[in-house]
Amino acid sequence: MQQSMVRNGLYIGSLLFLAACGGAKQETPKAPPPTPVTVYEVRKERAVYFDEYPATIAALNQVDLKAQVTGYVTGVYFTDGQHVRKGQKLYDIDRQQYQASYDQAVANLNVAKSNLAKIQQDADRYTDLLKQDAIAKQRVDYALADLQSAKMQVAAAQANVSRLSNDIRFAAIYAPFDGTIGISQAKAGTLVTANQNVLNTVSTDNPMAVDIFVDQKEIPRFTQLFRNPGGAGDSTFTLLLPGNIPYRSTGHISLLDRAVDPQTGTIRTRLVFPNNGQLKPGMSTSVQVRNNQAGEFLLTPNKALVEQMGEFFVFVLTDSSKVTQKKVTTGARIGDKVIVKDGLQPGEKVVTEGVQKLKEGTVVTTGTQPAKKP
Repeated sequence: MQQSMVRNGLYIGSLLFLAACGGAKQETPKAPPPTPVTVYEVRKERAVYFDEYPATIAALNQVDLKAQVTGYVTGVYFTDGQHVRKGQKLYDIDRQQYQASYDQAVANLNVAKSNLAKIQQDADRYTDLLKQDAIAKQRVDYALADLQSAKMQVAAAQANVSRLSNDIRFAAIYAPFDGTIGISQAKAGTLVTANQNVLNTVSTDNPMAVDIFVDQKEIPRFTQLFRNPGGAGDSTFTLLLPGNIPYRSTGHISLLDRAVDPQTGTIRTRLVFPNNGQLKPGMSTSVQVRNNQAGEFLLTPNKALVEQMGEFFVFVLTDSSKVTQKKVTTGARIGDKVIVKDGLQPGEKVVTEGVQKLKEGTVVTTGTQPAKKP
């Protein structure tokens, strides 16, 4: 038992000795070498830039064509997608039943007029006899009452004739203005119901409206652009078609809506562009609006920006060759640079190459990115 305890003690002592020897050989880890980066000195520069807004193409005038009478379509007088002229006949709806009702109404009106003429004669004769005291006054009163009733019957018959005349007129549908007609929703033989079925849609096609939504803070700027539009060829408003294809013609402001949307804080602004056939109602596009603000802007390269949770940061070089992270508020992009509205001062140096290797306080060794014109 005693010998076992001695052997254990010797073993533990050996372990402690070896641990002490190993600890004596440990060295303090060396600091990592400085991270090589490229920096850019931000400064104010004069530049022209464009604000971009999502936009939707719309027709300046658009009408859904509906039947105002019920019946079968008996004629279609256009080709789908055709350009139509104001007053051009587009559809015919079977008018036989309306013509028959109209003819009956005209006959009833003639009967009412004939009856009125007879009662008028009786009333006139009774009135003359009353002047001679040759008839009782009560008899004259009855005649005058019959006359008034006959006049009302004629008026009612005339109104019925007018109503049925409108039915006949509404059985033909005409283009309300010059424009392009769409694909017909009713073919010959289709039964349509008054004020329910949309037969087709006609819209103007030149010029076209382009609607954007502008923040309420920009109302003074857009009001000024509305009051002082540029001349022909002015590039304040340019249109980008789907695929970022530039549209050849420029536009101008037509109107600002009457009120701001309280939920979004924006106001609809309508621009007008000439149409060379490329613009179709409902297209999703974007509009670039040139910012004519005078002065210089603080610019930094796009690649200096680091996005985190929807916010932007840059790494700024300090006097001790270390970097610190700063939050910035950005504006419009101009080429390979972006406007910095807040967060940086002129003369500060931001990292543009090697950003992915950095964290707060990293020691760096620097090269300088040459400045380029925006």
